[in-house]
Amino acid sequence: MTGRQICYLAGAGSAFLLIAALGFQAAGYAPCELCILQRWPHVAAVVVAALVWLTGRVRALAVLGMIAAGAAMGFALYHVGVEMTWWAGPAHCSGGVGDLTRLSTAELMTRLQSAPVVRCDEIAWSFLGLSMAAWNALLSAGLAGLWAIGARRGA
Repeated sequence: MTGRQICYLAGAGSAFLLIAALGFQAAGYAPCELCILQRWPHVAAVVVAALVWLTGRVRALAVLGMIAAGAAMGFALYHVGVEMTWWAGPAHCSGGVGDLTRLSTAELMTRLQSAPVVRCDEIAWSFLGLSMAAWNALLSAGLAGLWAIGARRGA
């Protein structure tokens, strides 16, 4: 395979992950804030693959695709750590509500009504013992590797 073809494959992999995420969402698995954060680097990787197709430039763009896939992997690993309680996630999606003693009743009601329903520290779905975030981390690592191979092979 040429470097261009590998970049197309990596971009298609990110597109597949985005479609799968939207499919889970359509099936009733509402995404948490960290789930949505993990999608943006895949969007960037799809854009990079389109730029490879439009411009024919492989090496520099493949490096950008590798960075995007690496960012998706990093966000996914962070999410896995939050799910496994290895570290705390963002307070607003991991159950933290802050110091309630200093809030008025109206402020407390406002905070409760604006609180997200989907928690980042709860696993909504898993397969073979791995959550969606863990699968995203593994697959994103593979995509980063594909981008790296594409960059090495060039045009």
